[in-house]
Amino acid sequence: MNDLSRPQSVPYVPIHGIKIHSLSERECIEHIITAIGQGHSGWVHTINLDILRVLVKNAEYAELCKGTTLAVADGMPLIWASRLMGRPLPERIAGSDLVSTLSGAAAQAGFSVFLLGGNPGTAEKAGSVLQDHYPGLRIAGAYCPAFGFEDKPEIMEEIRQLVLNAAPDIVYVALGVPRQERIIGWLRPEFSRTWWMGVGISFSFITGDVPRAPRWMQKVGLEWVHRMIQEPRRLAWRYLVEDIPFVVQLLVKAAFGGKKTDSN
Repeated sequence: MNDLSRPQSVPYVPIHGIKIHSLSERECIEHIITAIGQGHSGWVHTINLDILRVLVKNAEYAELCKGTTLAVADGMPLIWASRLMGRPLPERIAGSDLVSTLSGAAAQAGFSVFLLGGNPGTAEKAGSVLQDHYPGLRIAGAYCPAFGFEDKPEIMEEIRQLVLNAAPDIVYVALGVPRQERIIGWLRPEFSRTWWMGVGISFSFITGDVPRAPRWMQKVGLEWVHRMIQEPRRLAWRYLVEDIPFVVQLLVKAAFGGKKTDSN
């Protein structure tokens, strides 16, 4: 087995030029828990199709994400692409699942988590739900900054002080792309052994405020349809106009050109 305490030892598959680490969910969790225990910080980036598209097409966002330690496949199209390349990734690692399973491992290891972002009150509620599911889980803090916080230095400093004082082992940042990546990149250098993960809408999934797609839709890669039905005005253009052409390009490239690219 790979030495999961060393990120450079983890094999990856290049999907559309982006390195996706070849890990199962269990191995990803083991990597993070081991690293925290050894006093190493890190940043796990869960990459779905939409995030992959932005990484490929938006140089500013790609630059924001250069500091990530682990990049895992949170999207079935990435799994399909890896199979077409002849280098199948072990499984999809959904960020919304990882929040729960990693929290369970943190509870067993005695590590703490901080929940930052989400809708008002959702971070606190999600923390309570996680504690109910995983007795012994330590919630170091939960905070939802006011809308427009990123343009208000006093709120940014408040966030910084809250997280510093809490000294968490893991921070879940639910602020959406790219704000969560900006916040992580800004805060992370001040923490020597903390792990970070952007989790998007996951707090609302945990609390049940936003129903998640049925498991069968998740397994066959149709979770995006469920999300689009929930928020058609916000998501229809993104999924139908931007993501569908991109997934066709992704799979064609994987089928006819992906096998030429090396991985470690």
